Amino acid sequence: MSQGGAAARGAAKSQDKGWAWMVLLAAVLLQGLTLGFPSCIGVFFTDLQHEFQASNSETSWFPSIMVAVLHGGGPLCSVLVKRFGCRFAVMLGGLLSGVGMVSSSFCKSISQLYLTAGLITGLGSCFSFQAGVTVLGYYFVRWRTLANAMASTGVSLGFTLWPLLSQYLLDEMGWRNTFLIFGGILLNCCVCGAIMRPVQLASGSPLQSPKPAEEPGKRAEGAQLSNGAPSPHPELQQQTRRTACFQMLQKYLAFDIFCQNKGYQIHTIGVTWMMMGFALPHVYLVPYAIQNGVEERRAALLISIIGFINIFIRPLTGLLSGHRVFTGRRIYLFSLAVLLCGLSNFICVISAEFSVLIIYCVILSIAMSGIGALTFQVLMDVVEMDRFSSALGLFTILESITLLIGPPLTGLLVDVTSDFHYVFYNSSFFLISAALFMGLSFFALEKKTKLKEASKVPLDNPSRYQYNEMPTEPQSESQSPPAVVYITSI
Repeated sequence: MSQGGAAARGAAKSQDKGWAWMVLLAAVLLQGLTLGFPSCIGVFFTDLQHEFQASNSETSWFPSIMVAVLHGGGPLCSVLVKRFGCRFAVMLGGLLSGVGMVSSSFCKSISQLYLTAGLITGLGSCFSFQAGVTVLGYYFVRWRTLANAMASTGVSLGFTLWPLLSQYLLDEMGWRNTFLIFGGILLNCCVCGAIMRPVQLASGSPLQSPKPAEEPGKRAEGAQLSNGAPSPHPELQQQTRRTACFQMLQKYLAFDIFCQNKGYQIHTIGVTWMMMGFALPHVYLVPYAIQNGVEERRAALLISIIGFINIFIRPLTGLLSGHRVFTGRRIYLFSLAVLLCGLSNFICVISAEFSVLIIYCVILSIAMSGIGALTFQVLMDVVEMDRFSSALGLFTILESITLLIGPPLTGLLVDVTSDFHYVFYNSSFFLISAALFMGLSFFALEKKTKLKEASKVPLDNPSRYQYNEMPTEPQSESQSPPAVVYITSI
């Protein structure tokens, strides 16, 4: 009894105080190194095109693969964290990211770049980021919301600094040596992972290093063999494996929620469609500005302006959306932010002057802040928290598919027409249509719910037709640790 109490007190000491703030600092750095990194790829777009004699479509596959893997690798990271712990996942991610960028500096073709910088670096960034955010849930209980908000500022810092550093190194030593240096910088994710030492549970076992549980089929098989009984029939073994596979898919990919919960269905479809156009300005803004006579250093500065404004606007947007006035109305704020993001693209079509592009970046950054702050908050509103992890798994995989194909398809259109304006036309089309779809669909859903309530017709499952605020209480130390949650940033 006394040993258990001492262990519990030891676990409490490591939460919300002391070393927890060092872990938070490491998480801020991690988010800057991982999620902020793709923002600088547009700086190398023109040089990579000339080096490999590649089209816009072929070149844009490189950042598309990186971002898609970064967002869609959440379920794989979850399995890794549950088996080996957060510290291992972060350090493995840092190693993969560094190796990927170092290998990229020796690439002889654009297709090799897809594998090294796209797949390997993207997967490493996913592991480091996802596990780094997850570990905050273990180290913070009372200040968990504040910790996550502070950690997200790392993304904005990365957006601000990576393009400036990239342009400076590109001018001084070329893209190959720059990628080599980036490999060394990304290895610092391993240092951040080393800081994230495991928290001790009340039982005294490391919270971040759970032992993998045996599959029920294997336990039963082992029991039978130990008793001298014959092994199960091959058909029974195959059925057991199919059942285990289905249960794993159900755990990490919530297809049942997608089919039953109308709010989740609308939000997932809307965001997935939105992602076809959301990433286009980040990929093509710098080459568009350079093509229209803007100096390369000033063109890279445009992305940094977006990140710098995000540092201040995103936390403010998060605080504003948390006000009780917006309870039940956050989906409309989100739709408004998506609509503003789509409308802002028409500024680039009007003029490519540097001063006009700065105005565009300011408006785009404000809209992006709203999207980034509200995307997952709305998801929490429409899905019960005990299924949030699996709902987010399906959500991130679907959005990663459109993140992957959006820029290359638009690049193909630019190659055919030789007109960069189609980048912003396409982006506006997908963003505006997604905003109208989500806003009008939720309005119709809300109206339908009110009519049914007025007519006093009982609903089989009210959560299918409406979304409610679902506050989550801080987790007590005696409870089980929080489930691994896939968190992405937009």
